[in-house]
Amino acid sequence: MNLGPTELIIILVIVIVLFGGGRIARLGGELGSAIREFRKGISDGEKKAANKSEPGFSRLSDDDESAASSEQAMANRK
Repeated sequence: MNLGPTELIIILVIVIVLFGGGRIARLGGELGSAIREFRKGISDGEKKAANKSEPGFSRLSDDDESAASSEQAMANRK
């Protein structure tokens, strides 16, 4: 289904008649602010995840070292 410029103009006119110009403008503004908030939330979440993951890696390496030393101690006991 291929919509040409004439069909798009007809659809736009029908939408404006049904909803009114003011309501469409308000919905467009609300949609724009919702998209901005969504993008801001994603970037904030990525920043928080990056900040939390950095200390986590050092803790994991500390745990790995203690686990390795425990395994080595068990091997020495045998």
